[in-house]
Amino acid sequence: MSTIRRFIYKEVIAAVLFVTLGFLALFFFFDLIDELRWVGRSGGGYQISQALLFVALAIPSHLYELLPITVLIGTIYVMARLAQSSEFTILRTSGLGPRQALGMLLTLGAAFVLVTFAVGDYVAPWSDRAAQLVKARYLGKITTGATGAWLKEHRDAHSYAVNVRAIGPDGAMQNVRIFEFDAAGHLTEQTQAQSAHFGPGDVWTLEQVRRSSFHSRGADEAYVEHRQLPTLAWPTQITNDMVSAAVLKPDRMATIDLFQYISHLQANGQAAQRYEIEFWRKVFYPLSCLVMVVLALPFAYLHFRSGSVTGYVFGGVMAGISFFLLNNVFGYAGNLQNWSPWLTAAAPGMIYSLLSLAAFGWLVLRR
Repeated sequence: MSTIRRFIYKEVIAAVLFVTLGFLALFFFFDLIDELRWVGRSGGGYQISQALLFVALAIPSHLYELLPITVLIGTIYVMARLAQSSEFTILRTSGLGPRQALGMLLTLGAAFVLVTFAVGDYVAPWSDRAAQLVKARYLGKITTGATGAWLKEHRDAHSYAVNVRAIGPDGAMQNVRIFEFDAAGHLTEQTQAQSAHFGPGDVWTLEQVRRSSFHSRGADEAYVEHRQLPTLAWPTQITNDMVSAAVLKPDRMATIDLFQYISHLQANGQAAQRYEIEFWRKVFYPLSCLVMVVLALPFAYLHFRSGSVTGYVFGGVMAGISFFLLNNVFGYAGNLQNWSPWLTAAAPGMIYSLLSLAAFGWLVLRR
């Protein structure tokens, strides 16, 4: 049985690597074509070498998105080819039962789950952030919308609304505004800074600061005190990853960082539905590799005519694309309809798991 396991694992891994490299090459080409429109702008600082670096740093993000699909296509190709050449029939007569075949592919799928999780949680967030900083260094700042990102924090009896207009090429925050409110909801202080850096510990270092403090001397008299400061240390629990999540896409964050950001939003009374769905998608998406190998197993039990493998591989491509589209549709629908975040993220995998198990039961156990 160990010989059979090594043979199938070798064939599937080789096919998945080939399909993955093919898809990544296509994405690299299309991304580079799209990126060429920025070459030569902003004084000519952004050249083809920077565009190539930006596109190369985007590869881990594409790899994370593609792995379940390429696992499905590669496994379908191997299973269909073994069935067409009657090799799988020989393996069955050698003692490879349906349950052994299912357990063998699930073990291989678990390895793909670990690879997908590692890429999505460690490699892709770092590379995507590095790619954005490369582009910002030559094309300008990174921002979202007309007013930038807004964050909120409660500390003691006061609350703070923080506005970060953009992230500069050096990773520093630009045009930062901090509004402080007392327990009654009255504005007590407004701080404006030209730039801000993440200091050691839970402290921001604000530069070129202008502070406006609002005071009252009774019910009918109030005044404003203005101060100019070269630097100011502002304590806060808002981290670099939280600001990046507000400015950039949340699906580029690591799972633990996304969980901490959700906790921060909930603790400060902010809506976290979108980020909760993305968190559970990060949890369930690597597990879809298990679904894909189970979905591919029934192809080994089909009876093929000559030259019919291509059609089944094309069907596998369509199934992988449909899973990717369904995953995105459920994410948007769950956010709009306020569905349960974990159910929204798990629903596509559950649907395809039921389909794959039904196909496996009908083709394998009853035939």
